[in-house]
Amino acid sequence: MSAALQPAPPSLSAAWRQALPGFVLALMGVLLLFRGTGLAMVEIWNRSETFAHAFVVPPLSLWLIWRQRAVLAGLEPRPALSALLPLALVGLLWLLGELAAVNAATQFAFTAMLILVVPVTLGWAVARSLAFPLGFLFFAVPFGEFIMPQLMEWTADFTVAALRLTGVPVFREGLQFVIPSGSWSVVEACSGIRYLMASVMVGTLFAYLNYRSLKRRWIFVVVAAVLPLAANWMRAYLIVMLGHLSGNKLAAGADHLIYGWAFFGIVMFAMFMIGSRWSEPDPQPAAAVLKDGASPQQAKPLPAWLPWVSALLLLGLLALPQLMVARLEHSATTLPPQLSAAKLVGPDWQLRAEALPQFKPAFEQPAADLQASYARGDGAEVGLYLGYYRHQGFESKLISSNNVLVRSKDHDWAQVASGRQELPVNAAVLPLRTAELRGSALGHGSSEADLQSRLRVWQLYWVNGRVLSQDWQAKLYGAVYRLLGQGDDAAVIILYANKAQAGKDDALLQRFVQDNWAQIEASLRAERDAGLAQGAR
Repeated sequence: MSAALQPAPPSLSAAWRQALPGFVLALMGVLLLFRGTGLAMVEIWNRSETFAHAFVVPPLSLWLIWRQRAVLAGLEPRPALSALLPLALVGLLWLLGELAAVNAATQFAFTAMLILVVPVTLGWAVARSLAFPLGFLFFAVPFGEFIMPQLMEWTADFTVAALRLTGVPVFREGLQFVIPSGSWSVVEACSGIRYLMASVMVGTLFAYLNYRSLKRRWIFVVVAAVLPLAANWMRAYLIVMLGHLSGNKLAAGADHLIYGWAFFGIVMFAMFMIGSRWSEPDPQPAAAVLKDGASPQQAKPLPAWLPWVSALLLLGLLALPQLMVARLEHSATTLPPQLSAAKLVGPDWQLRAEALPQFKPAFEQPAADLQASYARGDGAEVGLYLGYYRHQGFESKLISSNNVLVRSKDHDWAQVASGRQELPVNAAVLPLRTAELRGSALGHGSSEADLQSRLRVWQLYWVNGRVLSQDWQAKLYGAVYRLLGQGDDAAVIILYANKAQAGKDDALLQRFVQDNWAQIEASLRAERDAGLAQGAR
């Protein structure tokens, strides 16, 4: 009995042979025009273990497209110029992201451009048949680190609750806690974001390949998102218990990461094994049939010029945001900011030679910064940090996940509280972020005096004359001002005082702001105006 012969894959139709060169031209053009954005994505994949899984996304997407080759061969490519409208919107998103130095915006836009090359040059029918393989490319965008603080908080909440439930006494402050056998801290690696990203990506692919029902697919994706979070919480608890019961001989160093990945691997393997019990495998994709019953070879041929025109229109449209950025870069000032600590306060406050307790916010690569301490007649002191940003880019920008008051691994200070409030000053209302810092992290050689040292901290942003406290607002206004040709000058202003001196409701900080805000704002405006004047020449 002879084995059945597999049908040969259909040959390319004349329409495909005409359309593919235009598609390749458009694809290569997008990659060339936006190579900086693409290379930035690869750099993040290589630098951050959180997004290392993104390296496999493009090859997997190509494989998924290859699985659809029989379907594609049965379709007639017809360039869809209507897809130029969403492409224009994506180009605008990239422009705003570039002006505001928002990686996520530029990289999502770049990925969407690659996807929209398909409908523009090959048509909506082809794009619909490749909806999942193309959409899967969005997993290559390194996005989601903004949820890390919340994930760390949840991990600490669960771990402390589980320890207390099992009879282990715990003293917790912020993301640090102490048990009888030692101290622990929830840092970025404990957030579980790596597990979450990898699990959602692989879980989505598994659901697409194994289920036909949309309901089953969504259920599995939700499980793939929830399970790694729960597994990470359990992992953190088990590691602390393992260290506690072994006298910190086990799971006390880098080996706890190894234990964590092993536990996560077991959980993921079990999830896929259980999920496969309800799989709904489908047959190999069959060739599509045209609506009029004709084969692709019999369809009316494309005008020879249409694929080339669609590709050139696409590239011309996407060249516009690049030209806009180049024009703005050419007119930007290169004058370095000049900051003076003495000009920031009025006559009631005096600049001190010695600073308050050694504290410096972790804001990276400002164009200029200063840190000073001021005192009034009764001896009360307020510290000020000012980081001024100009000609911002992806390496030097006001709003970044790396710009924080205190990093989680800081051995000198730990943030133990945060909040928001508004302060009336003259005719304005200043939105503020508030925080409390404790001197020295628990369990890092802290003396009793260190642990009693606390700072009250206020933080706000100044963006081209507008005072803000929300990151997204600072990003948005920064992009708009730059697009209007008004520059991108911005600053972070951080005030702090010893909690013992700050008084009720941070009265000392309130007094400092009310006395000196006019001088601070005037200095910032003068610096901005000097930069704009230099850029206009």
